[in-house]
Amino acid sequence: MRKNRSAALAAASFLLLTGAGIAAAPTAYAGTPGGTHADDRNSDFNGDGYEDVLVGAPGATVSGAKGAGLVTVQYGSTRGIGTTNVARFSQSTSGVSGAAEAGDGFGKAVATGDLDGDGYDDAVIGIPGEDLGDTADAGGVAILWGSKEGLKGAASDWLQTQEPTKGEQFGAGLAAARFTAETPGDLLAVMGRYGVELFAYDAAPQARGEAPLRRQAVERLAKAAGERHIQPKSLTTGDYDDNGYADLVVSGVTLGDEEPGHGWSVQYAGGADGLAYKNELRGGPAAASGDINNDGYDDLVTGEPASPDDGGETMTGGLVGVRYGTADGLLDEAKWWTQDAAGVPGVAERGDGWGADLSVADTNGDGYADVAIGAPGEDIGAVADAGAVWVLRGSENGMTATGAKSFDQDTADIPGVPEKGDKWGAQVRLTDPNRDGRSGLLAAAPGENAGDGFVWTLSADSGGVTASGTWSFGAATLGAPATGAAFGAAIDE
Repeated sequence: MRKNRSAALAAASFLLLTGAGIAAAPTAYAGTPGGTHADDRNSDFNGDGYEDVLVGAPGATVSGAKGAGLVTVQYGSTRGIGTTNVARFSQSTSGVSGAAEAGDGFGKAVATGDLDGDGYDDAVIGIPGEDLGDTADAGGVAILWGSKEGLKGAASDWLQTQEPTKGEQFGAGLAAARFTAETPGDLLAVMGRYGVELFAYDAAPQARGEAPLRRQAVERLAKAAGERHIQPKSLTTGDYDDNGYADLVVSGVTLGDEEPGHGWSVQYAGGADGLAYKNELRGGPAAASGDINNDGYDDLVTGEPASPDDGGETMTGGLVGVRYGTADGLLDEAKWWTQDAAGVPGVAERGDGWGADLSVADTNGDGYADVAIGAPGEDIGAVADAGAVWVLRGSENGMTATGAKSFDQDTADIPGVPEKGDKWGAQVRLTDPNRDGRSGLLAAAPGENAGDGFVWTLSADSGGVTASGTWSFGAATLGAPATGAAFGAAIDE
């Protein structure tokens, strides 16, 4: 519980996105370290040029408080990530604001960006279950600043919404990117149940030693009210028109009496003057971005793991959509995929959750970004909801089933066995922590070991992601409390 407000970030604007059809949001995406390139998504906290990996364990028991939560950081190197060069943070870490309390969910959402423009990426940790005084689940955000030595809790900062309300869950969704030329570092978008706030770093001293609190007019965002009322579930950023500024996509599902539960997204275009509402797009609630056809424009991938059909029944299997970027931004038309598409391994079955999480990056070094697709509800044989992951390749013509692969805990060389409710693939991330130009796969199973959670590391070679040499790790492996931790429930993109 917190009673006081402090910040080294200034509130640049409050986007009441309910005016643009947005109501709430619970997950995370990050981009643009260093504030230099809109489509650069490294997570390099110590500035050594290697991607680091930030994993949330929001269910972890910390200082005796169940569900207080924690995060771990594994620093990249020539050998990738391991289990020794690791840091752990929670609200019991010296310097981190607040105190570890039951149900806080520290690490339920995580993001990365170079907020102060110093060349070191910073970690943003969502704490949506945080109580502020007597206001339950108002939520908050912790900022862990990057440095030559990596992340440090001692210099952390705290953010909260200006007028906390019960159940707001501020910090349930996070994104950082270079949306505008107005600030030297990345802007941070923080989502709660009632809207989105943008924060910009400002080191100007104040009378009480606090950073100034600045608000920007956002009429251009709120005035274009969307046709649909959308319950956001995820954020992604990408430079879809290659103008040098990141765009923001808020993905979710429709609310109301007319066609509820369908995946839709709202796009905000970045530019020299900041973000501006652009349009609504079919697809969601999961989303990720990258340049699949290597034409210089980021593309948008959306996942709809459980969408009702016209009769109100849950759609079989799951649906993944791809929209390609152009000089004018994302195309209106999407290419839709299911497990029943030609060349895609497996068969679409009710409850698979295909598309529940997504990640986009180049796995074989050919210049085309590939797409990892998680299906945590996939049954492996007779084992229900064991989970699986697919990787579909990028090409000159976009995403293709040629060379598509699928992996699960029954795949040769992958440790462990499929178990009911593991939800392997609930979180996926393609990452290149050894900087060899090929992104391997992190596949998380937060349900593993009755909710302890584990993450599997699959490497990549000239053929893309491979199961050969796969290894796994959990919270205990990294020196953190493991029981019921839901380790891997969030992995920074």
